[in-house]
Amino acid sequence: MTTPFPFTAVVGQDDLRLALLLNAVSPSVGGVLVRGEKGTAKSTAVRALSALLPEVAVVPGCRFSCDPAAPDPGCPDGPHEGTAGGARPARMVELPVGASEDRLVGALDIERALAEGVKAFEPGLLAAAHRGILYVDEVNLLHDHLVDLLLDAAAMGASYVEREGVSVRHAARFLLVGTMNPEEGELRPQLLDRFGLTVEVAASREPDQRVEVVRRRLAYDDDPAGFAARWADEEAALRRRIVAARTLLPSVRLGDGALRQIAATCAAFEVDGMRADIVMARTATALAAWAGRTEVLAEDVRQAALLALPHRRRRNPFDAPGLDEEKLDETLEEFSGDDDPDPDGGGDGPGGDGDGPGGGGGQPEPDEGPAGDDSGARPEAGEGEPAPGGGGRQAPVRAAEPFRTKVLSVPGIGEGAAGRRSRARSEHGRTTGARRPEGTLTKLHLAATVRAAAPHQRARGRSGRGLVVRRDDLRQATREGREGNLVLFVVDASGSMAARQRMSAVKGAVLSLLLDAYQRRDKVGLVTFRGSAADVALPPTSSVDAAAARLESLPTGGRTPLAAGLLKAHDVLRVERLRDPARRPLVVVVTDGRATGGPEPVALASRSARLFAAQGVASVVVDCESGPVRLGLAGQLAGELGGTAVTLDELRADSIAGLVKDVQRRAA
Repeated sequence: MTTPFPFTAVVGQDDLRLALLLNAVSPSVGGVLVRGEKGTAKSTAVRALSALLPEVAVVPGCRFSCDPAAPDPGCPDGPHEGTAGGARPARMVELPVGASEDRLVGALDIERALAEGVKAFEPGLLAAAHRGILYVDEVNLLHDHLVDLLLDAAAMGASYVEREGVSVRHAARFLLVGTMNPEEGELRPQLLDRFGLTVEVAASREPDQRVEVVRRRLAYDDDPAGFAARWADEEAALRRRIVAARTLLPSVRLGDGALRQIAATCAAFEVDGMRADIVMARTATALAAWAGRTEVLAEDVRQAALLALPHRRRRNPFDAPGLDEEKLDETLEEFSGDDDPDPDGGGDGPGGDGDGPGGGGGQPEPDEGPAGDDSGARPEAGEGEPAPGGGGRQAPVRAAEPFRTKVLSVPGIGEGAAGRRSRARSEHGRTTGARRPEGTLTKLHLAATVRAAAPHQRARGRSGRGLVVRRDDLRQATREGREGNLVLFVVDASGSMAARQRMSAVKGAVLSLLLDAYQRRDKVGLVTFRGSAADVALPPTSSVDAAAARLESLPTGGRTPLAAGLLKAHDVLRVERLRDPARRPLVVVVTDGRATGGPEPVALASRSARLFAAQGVASVVVDCESGPVRLGLAGQLAGELGGTAVTLDELRADSIAGLVKDVQRRAA
């Protein structure tokens, strides 16, 4: 067994360590989401936590870790009444991003269930994590159907496995810990809210601290057991402190003054629902117990807010998590009560600067986009003159407010990653037919199985009421659900698009489509063209907020190399097809249709567009042409692409155009 890196040997990351320790003291806090760049000891700290947790009392032989003092009456391995208890170390169970549903919740032997009426059940990871830690690395990349199962288990404290009326239930209460790199995409709001606390981590910029990180890591890699032995005393002391805080926790008093501060803080920051209030109360209580106190102080409430609220304030994926600490302090001061032992509190949390708000919340990230004021030179509405190396570059403008868009989907039926955009064959969705299973049976089609077994009952010597079922009779249900696509935006940033009001509307439309892509679990990419060339502003990624940031800073000006933009998009799709062949693309070209850059710009753009039509790539052109006289060039481009064109007004879901419009491919 691999020796874990000692928790006490982790350098820095004070908020991360504090959040994990608070959950060790009070598991009811609800877990931790660790957000940060790669290489910041996220996984190392989480894996080290399990070695600090006290042992768990269990019923010997129970695969579901029942507590002998209060066994689960519905345990599949029960009943356990009167059974002597044992003990084992607390577990940390890791959920791989690519795990199957059966691996997570367990598998039921359908053949034995139908033929013998026996619930032969093989427990999954949720059963193994009961009364322990369930750790999900790269939790933002977890498939939607696994997220749904996690949400159900977290909400009910139990896992249900059902196959055509045969069901098994077992307790599943666990500490959910997830790590993620925000650059790879954000979490669904429902799962985000299930994490009690969140911390932001980043690598230190202090050379001395970085040197110490490297020194300790190299020492651990050379001799893991010897390195752990050198930290054994510190680990034992920390373990004793956790036990002492757990013992003290029931005696901690959460006064009315602290409760008013908690409620006022959640109201001031407009968090949704009441879970934030409850989590803050539990966190503040755990902070007091960790500090060895029996009273919750204002400083505990402040630190609890910095850990529990930042991720609950996000209204869309483009909002940066964080809290305005000045506003927080004002709220705590305003609602400080007389029964609070420290009415003038609100200072640093336990541990002073070490356990302060450095990574647990902090100030909102500054807006990296330009101010978009009119103090500078006004961009020209028409074609800009190309400048050497700059293509007539104009200052970026802000995007207009996003809106709800119509649904754009890829025609046909795909087999890509689970999502919410286009039709696809899937393990989840409505049943459309049956087939023989390939490998493990996951979704039984009962009627088809009975039909397959019925003609053979006499030959199999059936004598009772039960149906004699063989493995060859089993039929897998084929289902149709939804997939996520690669939505590749090809955005015209030339001088013809550079009028400030017009480009603001264009960016608002693309931002709206990006928000729709986030909700539908798509990958997105961004290609821009202006001057004399096209650029891949953002390679295909799951991080729509990264795409939004690139869009916000997009400069405009110069001629319109439409052909270069289309050819660059074609290259991006070719490379991505090799990386992810099952994910179907949807190309969204945002332009007025003009082509002025390069030799024979119109003819070259036409030939480039026909490449997409020849390969059957689904496409839509967002027509940005405005004014009383319209040339209809975007519509012509859509025809050559084999797609369809929509105006900016028609893109709105509530526009007069009315109906949801799928992308249609014209006959070649």
